Amino acid sequence: MKTFGGPAILLDRSDINTDEIIPAKYLTEISKMALKPHLLEDLLLDGNQFDCHSEAMKGARVVISRANFGCGSSREHAVWAFEVNNINVIIAESFARIFRQNMFNCGILAVELSASHIAELFAMRGKITVAVDLAENLVTASSDDAAQKDVVCTLTLNPFDKELVSAGGWLTYADRKY
Repeated sequence: MKTFGGPAILLDRSDINTDEIIPAKYLTEISKMALKPHLLEDLLLDGNQFDCHSEAMKGARVVISRANFGCGSSREHAVWAFEVNNINVIIAESFARIFRQNMFNCGILAVELSASHIAELFAMRGKITVAVDLAENLVTASSDDAAQKDVVCTLTLNPFDKELVSAGGWLTYADRKY
């Protein structure tokens, strides 16, 4: 079974859209890998340009954000940009419907948590690491700050989406089933 989790990066904003995830000018690229250096390059947080080339971003495997993540155009490129950057989990209060399904189709876990749980994650200090236990339906966020308590949340996924991400996405799932 595929494992999910790792070092997390926090994007403290709602309504991060697909144009901010991967700018439209890169949609003509013919390989997913060509999208890799451009993930989040047009993202603004609190009016400031996000540093998409920071060390924290390079090591991240998990993104934590606010509500309505992935809104905007229904392009698979936005999810592919996360995939080629080894992001395997995105946690948010909610996702745009098509973006969320594209994540599962690519084997990336979309975790929807309540606003109160999201607030707990954003209140954590230090470097955050997330572990997901699909068998137990648990998401655990821990910090390198010893004084910081872990945040443990229940994961709710329908059985089909759980199978898709466990398989690594739609293509692998279909190869195994059909």
